[in-house]
Amino acid sequence: MSLKLLICAAGLASLGWASTAKTTAPPPGKKFALDVVNMAVALPQPDPQDRLRVLASAVTVAQPIAPESAKKFAREGAHLEAELIAGGEQPAVSIFGSGSVDCASAANFVESLPASAVVRAQDSLLGALSACPRQTLEPAKIKLQTALAAGLVAARPLMAVMEQVGAKSQWSQQQFVTMFASLPADAESERAEAPNFAAMYSEMAPQVEKDAARDAGLHLLEWLGKLNDSGERNLGVNVATDAMKKALGEQAYEEALRTNVIAQSAARTAGQPGEVEHPQEESVSVLESLSRTGHEPAGKDPTERLANMPASLRARQAAADGFAAGNSGNRKLAARYFDLAFSALDEVWAHRTPEKNAAAVVEEVGEAAANVDAVNALQRAQRLQDPAAQAIAMLAVARVVAAR
Repeated sequence: MSLKLLICAAGLASLGWASTAKTTAPPPGKKFALDVVNMAVALPQPDPQDRLRVLASAVTVAQPIAPESAKKFAREGAHLEAELIAGGEQPAVSIFGSGSVDCASAANFVESLPASAVVRAQDSLLGALSACPRQTLEPAKIKLQTALAAGLVAARPLMAVMEQVGAKSQWSQQQFVTMFASLPADAESERAEAPNFAAMYSEMAPQVEKDAARDAGLHLLEWLGKLNDSGERNLGVNVATDAMKKALGEQAYEEALRTNVIAQSAARTAGQPGEVEHPQEESVSVLESLSRTGHEPAGKDPTERLANMPASLRARQAAADGFAAGNSGNRKLAARYFDLAFSALDEVWAHRTPEKNAAAVVEEVGEAAANVDAVNALQRAQRLQDPAAQAIAMLAVARVVAAR
């Protein structure tokens, strides 16, 4: 079980503040949380991606305790997200599915989105479609269809629109076939998406007419046939052929393959082991930390075993150990672990890469510390070197306090 999940499940003690406030004022804990949110948002984040991360986190914390503040943060975030997309970047997070962006702004975003930008705007489009389907469906249809005609496939929002329009509509069936005929020309560079494309085909194929299922399936198999041997390719072929057989029937499936030699060749490889490669995840067990607490060898520094770990693992493991020590009553030992954890966060943030979710590590450490001592955790968060890391850690503290 992850540190974050176990912390959420633990139901730890509150800050100890008794609520004597009038009904018109928020309880002290909620006021503390909102004050922390406002302090975090007020910090400068020169990097727009970091600013968007902070605003998205602030929205989720503020929504249940200060909806108007959440809407204000969401307005800034939506504007920034649109600017990033227009500037050629893919947003690190999307704020459009938060429920705090008003539907007029969501519709305006979709309407003003260049069709050439739909691929990097997929998460934003999905969020807008989910939160405001009535206002965004028609402009999204137009943008996605225009992009598809230019060979740009934003598969996930396109599938979402098909589901809203209806799989059996003429528009959906036409776009379904066109989507699989327009998969990226450089297939190998998109190899990781092969199982996802196959899963999308499998979901829609039973719902569309057989001609559409046949044509789309042949296009997909032809594209899969361009990939080098890999687990992703095998998984894609296995899912696609199985779905195609079910949608067409065995005889019609075989007849369809005879019309396309490349698709037939790919289909004949079905049955090979298929798997998706996942980056190795760091493993941290709070249960182990809890069982270890109080059983370290006498005279030995309990933090020594963490010294040679990679920074992100050191931060997360030290936070888990601090959580365990603090909630076993050993606040002094907990403080030593959290010293190590927050020190490691500075290293994690300074050497972050797009492949490593540094913000998630910061949040995990902040939440662990807040569940032991929220005020102390806030002070530690404010001492982090980077203002974006400070804000994210502060918001993690606010999230814990607001949930009590």
